[in-house]
Amino acid sequence: MSNYLQETPWDKRNFNMNTYELTASTESALEETVDKQGHFTLKVNPLDNPEMLLKYGFYYMDTLIEPVCKKDDLRLFVRDGTSISTEYDPSEIIQIADEAFMHGRFHRDFNIPNDQADKRYVNWVKDLMEAKKVFSLLYEDQIAGFYAFEEDKVLLMGMKEEFRSKGLAKSFVSQGCFEQIKFGHSQLRTSISAANVASLNLFQSLGFKLKNTVDVYHKINRSAKVGI
Repeated sequence: MSNYLQETPWDKRNFNMNTYELTASTESALEETVDKQGHFTLKVNPLDNPEMLLKYGFYYMDTLIEPVCKKDDLRLFVRDGTSISTEYDPSEIIQIADEAFMHGRFHRDFNIPNDQADKRYVNWVKDLMEAKKVFSLLYEDQIAGFYAFEEDKVLLMGMKEEFRSKGLAKSFVSQGCFEQIKFGHSQLRTSISAANVASLNLFQSLGFKLKNTVDVYHKINRSAKVGI
C-alpha cells in the first residue's frame, strides 16, 4: 500500500509505464519510489535542500512560477482582426497542439522520447476539447491557435507557426482570460516555466502578479527504455 504515491493515469497512457506524483518530499515518501517501476514527479519548495532528493535518484527538471490575477486587475487588449470562438475543427486544434509545445518539462526530460512528450500534450488538449474547455483563436477569420483552461486556471495556449512573433498573443490571451472569468471566477491563475520569460512578461502585462514558485524533479525506475 502506498501512502505518498498518487497515480497519474493521464501520463501513463502516453509513456507506456506507470506514472506517479509524490504527495510529500519526506524520506518516507522517497523510500516508496525505491522498488517500484515507473516515472515519478515531485514538486518542492525551491528553498528546500535537494540533497535527499538526489540521494534517491531524483533529478531537477524545471522551476514553475504561478502568476495570479484578481478579476478587477485583469486588463483587456483587443487587436484589430483578432477574436476567439467556441467553434473550431478539432483536427486543426490537434495539429497545432502537436507542433506548439517543444519546451515542456517532459520534452526536457532526457528519459522521455520527444514523440511521447508531444503525445502527452495532444491527449491533454483532446481531453479539454471534450470537456468544452478550449477556445479557438482567430486572426482575420483564420484559426491561428487555441486557448485551453480548467476552472480558474489558464492551462495552455498554442499558435500556428505562421502567426507567432506577430504581436497577437497578448490580444488572444487577454480575450481568453476575459471569457474564462465570465464563468464566475474571482481570479485566474496559471503556471509558467521560469525559463519562459516571454510568457511571464505577457501575463504580467495583463495584470497577473507572480505568486508561488515550485521546483519540479523527476525520477524513473525501469527495466527497459521508455516506449519499448
